[in-house]
Amino acid sequence: MGEESGCCKRAGGPGYATPLEAMSGPTEALLYVTCVYNGTGREKPDFLATVDVDPNSPTYSKVIHRLSLPYTGDELHHTGWNSCSSCHGDPSATRRFLILPGLLSGRVYVIDTQKNPKAPSLHKVVEPEDIVEKTGLAYPHTSHCLASGDVMISFLGDKDGHSKGNGFLLLDSQFNIKGRWEKPGPKADFSYDFWYQPRHKTMICSSFGAPYAFTQGFNLKHVEDGLYGRQLFVYDWPDGHLRQTLDLGDNGLIPGEIRFLHEPSKDMGYVECVLTSNVVRFFKTQDGSWGHEVSIQVEPLKVENWILPEMPGLIIGLLISLDDRFLYFVNWFHGDVRQYNIEDPKNPVLVGQVYVGGLLRKGSPIVAVAEDGTTWQTDVPTIQGHSLRGGPHMTQLSLDGKRLYVTNSLFSTWDRQFYPDVIEKGSHMLLIDVDTEKGGLTINPDFFVDFGAEPDGPCLAHEMRYPGGDCTSDIWI
Repeated sequence: MGEESGCCKRAGGPGYATPLEAMSGPTEALLYVTCVYNGTGREKPDFLATVDVDPNSPTYSKVIHRLSLPYTGDELHHTGWNSCSSCHGDPSATRRFLILPGLLSGRVYVIDTQKNPKAPSLHKVVEPEDIVEKTGLAYPHTSHCLASGDVMISFLGDKDGHSKGNGFLLLDSQFNIKGRWEKPGPKADFSYDFWYQPRHKTMICSSFGAPYAFTQGFNLKHVEDGLYGRQLFVYDWPDGHLRQTLDLGDNGLIPGEIRFLHEPSKDMGYVECVLTSNVVRFFKTQDGSWGHEVSIQVEPLKVENWILPEMPGLIIGLLISLDDRFLYFVNWFHGDVRQYNIEDPKNPVLVGQVYVGGLLRKGSPIVAVAEDGTTWQTDVPTIQGHSLRGGPHMTQLSLDGKRLYVTNSLFSTWDRQFYPDVIEKGSHMLLIDVDTEKGGLTINPDFFVDFGAEPDGPCLAHEMRYPGGDCTSDIWI
């Protein structure tokens, strides 16, 4: 793969002029996947895997390169690009560098994917000590490129894990620390995932929880103690002033991934609420403020042989197709991947569902209890002789919307708590074929990446990125 196809470099800059144009872009041939050894008991550094996703290649569905990082203890999590479609009009910009924050270490890696897209190399390391000294920020999460050429990263707290120390780091185009993005004034209690919509002069951030709490594993008492969020924070864009807090209440506990509709003129989007297992739609009101309502509710299941009498779905991994027709998420506990038609944004319709794991799969000691008192479990298929482990988590959709890739590690501490088999045997990546006409999901039997078979031992696979951009990193202005 050469420079032109690998980094989407065109005369008009990186990416595509519109989301619909992006849907006609080249079919993905490579996936970059963050792979974690931290928390597994294997004292190895995390690495970035390059996976061959070209079905015509002899190494299809294989890891073809591993970029091991120089330190242990990072817990690679979410990633982003130095440039995306927000820079489309700038011919000097290229989608070359992948930003890899270490959630636990606070370190930020910059990876060069242009020299050799199949074998990326380490370009720069922004050390956590420098970030803390200059900004006070720790626990980095979401990274987005800005049209200015800067990179912005949300940080979940201070070095001691307190969420009140959260904020946003700006790196310049050379990945030097510029400082914090948000302006002095009212302060958000949390930060997590964020998305900006420049035509509405707005950025909205979700509020997962305090690092002090979630790094210990999930504990309901921490929710009661206020260590997890239930708010969305609305900022002026690009000024950085916090102008509104949306309290989602008891129906919106632990907001996670947040997505505006891709069409930049649209003034609405969705956020997953992990613990209450619903999807909330947020929207601009007539007076210019922002409102919210529950759009999708996944009902908890009555269960036996589990820590609670009812099991939430634990929604996570939200994304929206580039044509704004379909919304996807997974239920990490229940084990299903879901597809909703959102052409009527107020009334999503479930059109696709497939089980690929979960706590209720057959063979598990945990059973669901129906209203008539009978018990049931889910059928989970075997792929290429592999029994599926854990529950689905991160998703990434192809540009044309026809292929949905799924990994199954959430965070090493939570994996150990709820899915110890994933810690022991490693995680995996699946491919789900998507019906883009009427809706529908089907597991592709020809694709399976077993991260339990890694040379240095089983590891945990998390987020995925295409060299040419994707549904969760590109923002249009």
